[in-house]
Amino acid sequence: MEFDWSVLQDNFTYMLWGRLADGEPGGVLLTLIMAVSAGVLALLLGVAMAALAWRFGGWTRKVLFVWASFIRGIPLIFVIFWLYFLLPVVFGGSIPGPLTVIVALAWFTSAAVMHTTLSGLESLPAGQTEAGIASGLGKISVLINILLPQAWPNLLPSYLGLFIALVKDTSLAFIVNVPELTTVAGQVNNRVQIYPAEIFLFVGLMYYLLCASLAYVAGKGLKRRRQAAR
Repeated sequence: MEFDWSVLQDNFTYMLWGRLADGEPGGVLLTLIMAVSAGVLALLLGVAMAALAWRFGGWTRKVLFVWASFIRGIPLIFVIFWLYFLLPVVFGGSIPGPLTVIVALAWFTSAAVMHTTLSGLESLPAGQTEAGIASGLGKISVLINILLPQAWPNLLPSYLGLFIALVKDTSLAFIVNVPELTTVAGQVNNRVQIYPAEIFLFVGLMYYLLCASLAYVAGKGLKRRRQAAR
């Protein structure tokens, strides 16, 4: 079997950033935009839910856990599909496809962020909370100023793993025809029809490079942090 890589040369920029010149980012660029946006939203929502579960416990914690279990029990591809049709009905107008995918990814991932963050908080010695309260701080102040700064370094590897999963999960946007990397690769393959191996080997390589680069940069950052703490 012989490979012809000219199809990649002819469509390289399109697979990297889509129709960016026309104001329509796609390919690798849109993949990163969606992953970063969903990651930030998932982090904010997940940490907020973990803080509520830690602060109030009881029924608040149970409701949050049921909600998280429900979300994590549904395949992500269905979450994207449902929101794609549900959000326009709720807001009474069309919603951009990339925004729908970002919301779906953030919603789905926030459940894992909540569990990860709460586990990190609860792994800290109980004396930390007691000392903060004894010094006159409220529980929210203790959480923000004492617990989260201590838990953060231990949580970073887990957050990184979730973000890498987000990068790969953006490929599911093909179901609603959002032009991220997998979708534009399919478009190129449908147009030329005779180079699927070359095209999708390239796509696999791009996902690997993105995820491996993120892991490398994060690993370097964690190593410097640990060295500075010594």
